[in-house]
Amino acid sequence: METIQTREQFEEVIKSDTPVIVKVFADWCPDCKRLDMFIPEIIEEYGNYKWYQANSDEIAGLAEDYEVMGIPSILIFQDGEKKAHQHSAFTKTPESVREFLQQQLG
Repeated sequence: METIQTREQFEEVIKSDTPVIVKVFADWCPDCKRLDMFIPEIIEEYGNYKWYQANSDEIAGLAEDYEVMGIPSILIFQDGEKKAHQHSAFTKTPESVREFLQQQLG
């Protein structure tokens, strides 16, 4: 999973004509650390998509602009638009993340 470092890089990544998946996190977030324990196997299952992560504390305004009210959140973008968003309350188990991705990506 590639880390997005700047707002400019983020804007470029989400312009993809194929869906891209962005995990929004923060270093201090305990639920983010829990997600990190199982996300590698999910990334492998959905390896035909590009995965990125963005630290909401390091990219000013990102959370506000994309309505990220809790972290971790998983967002799916295509052609510069947010297509889907799984909020923090639903990212706590591998099953809930898989179900979200299956619904959104097939």
